[in-house]
Amino acid sequence: MCETGNNKDSASGDGQDGSDFDIARFSALLEDSTEDLYENAPCGYLSTLLDGRIAKINATLLSWLGYERDDLIGKRRFSELLTVGGRIYHETHLAPQLRLQGEISGISLELQAADGSRLPVLVTSSVKKGTDGLPLLVRTTVSDARDRRAYEEELLRAREDSEREQQRLRQLATTLQNTLLPPALADVPGLNVAAHYHIASVDEVGGDFYDLFPLAAGTWGLFLGDVCGKGAAAAAITSLARYTLRAAAVYDPDPATVLANLNTVLNHEYSGDDPRFCTVIFGLLTPDGDEGAFRITLAGGGHPPALLLRADGTADFLPTPGGQLIGVLPDAHIATTSLRLEPGDTLLLHTDGLTEAHTAVAGDRYGDPALLDFARSLAPTTADDTVTAIRALLDSLGSGVDDDTAVLAVSVPRTHREEQQ
Repeated sequence: MCETGNNKDSASGDGQDGSDFDIARFSALLEDSTEDLYENAPCGYLSTLLDGRIAKINATLLSWLGYERDDLIGKRRFSELLTVGGRIYHETHLAPQLRLQGEISGISLELQAADGSRLPVLVTSSVKKGTDGLPLLVRTTVSDARDRRAYEEELLRAREDSEREQQRLRQLATTLQNTLLPPALADVPGLNVAAHYHIASVDEVGGDFYDLFPLAAGTWGLFLGDVCGKGAAAAAITSLARYTLRAAAVYDPDPATVLANLNTVLNHEYSGDDPRFCTVIFGLLTPDGDEGAFRITLAGGGHPPALLLRADGTADFLPTPGGQLIGVLPDAHIATTSLRLEPGDTLLLHTDGLTEAHTAVAGDRYGDPALLDFARSLAPTTADDTVTAIRALLDSLGSGVDDDTAVLAVSVPRTHREEQQ
């Protein structure tokens, strides 16, 4: 009985101990808080008549804009508080949309304060209708977007900085790539020479390389290769391979010996925890007889075989079986083959970026059989025409070529009498 009486007293008590609940006082506080919430909300509120004149505005928005209430109520339209561009956009887009849909949400605008400064805001408006369904006024919520605008501007600056850095890296990659390729191929009397380097990505330096250069009188060396990987590490190996091949060919031009020397250098330099290797095909060219033909000896180290496009319209791969990757083993097996390049014949060297390109058929790659058919469709041809056709083929494969591709072609021009035949 005593405890029950105490509970009743507590429910109707004066609340001085902080635990009692006074309904009347809370109701008064709630009414006061509702008005205070409107006036001092963390966002701006205003109501406008259908003609746009401001009928009600809270203290928060007034403080942002620096106006007195009497400056705006019944005297100014909401659109007059906008900047010139925002006012035009409001009249031509927002107001018609509001009339049609009854609401707009999250529109980015700029208000112009009494002192002329600009305030970026997000505006949400809705039309309040009467019991008869006709519109009475427009209620608008205005959110301060200064922090958001600063954040967006910071993001924009960061994006611009990133794009400039990407452009700088692309230029650096392009410059570095160009230093890894010969500025010009040697002019070999009696031989047509052409080459092309297809870059799969401007953001990364590839590892493909080629060259054709003079050795002793009447002898030329040529090579084409592909370093494993991309980027700066691949570029370093590409540079080392190019200059090692040229130096080794001067010391001893035998193709198998040249590749053996390159294998020794790479295996010695990169035999630790981060082994590096490449595939290479090296050739030695010498004139052969008075008919304009050339004798070519090729050595292959794990590289795709060269293609011979003959003057009689046939084409086949030249076998260099068993050639091992250069730089992996201390004593790599080097495969060799020799041929006589007759007038009208063309020799084509290529890296595997072409044959491993993705085609329009999902999961399919271009492959060696397709390349052989393509070569047979070209023969007989010239080095220039072959490289031109390969370039068009690479372009047709588009983004399917996801690895750099290098091609090098040499051909013996046909004599005038042979062309007439």
